[in-house]
Amino acid sequence: MRIIAGKYRGRRLKSPPSLETRPTSDRLRETLFNILAPRIKGARFLDLCAGSGAVGIEALSRAAKQVTFVDQSRKMCALIEANLETLGVDEDVVEVVSVEALEFLRRRTKKEGEPFEIIFFDPPYATEYEVVLDYVGERAARLLADDGIVVVEHHHKNDLKEEFGGLKRYRELKQGDSCLSFYAQPAT
Repeated sequence: MRIIAGKYRGRRLKSPPSLETRPTSDRLRETLFNILAPRIKGARFLDLCAGSGAVGIEALSRAAKQVTFVDQSRKMCALIEANLETLGVDEDVVEVVSVEALEFLRRRTKKEGEPFEIIFFDPPYATEYEVVLDYVGERAARLLADDGIVVVEHHHKNDLKEEFGGLKRYRELKQGDSCLSFYAQPAT
């Protein structure tokens, strides 16, 4: 895996040692960040179910202000930390948290913290997406900035709902076996 653009362009990342973790392909990451380009600079970015951290690191490379990486696997968090260290990323702009996605969100809504402009959610394809997305949708005001978005990577055969609480899908993009669904809070 490599960083596609920005400050760390062309740098290689360590990959997960097993096939249990499905990294977002370079091609899909490039498509994702072409779409996110106008939003990424200065954004607070949450990489939920981060795996190797490639998506969050790409966000950092493209001038995100702060990235939080969340993965329940301590091995994956160690891999993310190793990738960040190899790149020489400033520790002040990243947070790596080893906890299950829903638990992280519950903790985050209880404490004071700035909301995220972008939440990227890419769990294993066999995961029940709805529980986490319902939680984010119900607490969007605490988790997401006013113009924030949630991007979900899922298998193209896994049809997600159009709405989750206060979030409504406004775009869907299919590429190979993967699909990206984009959600935002409707303008009031």
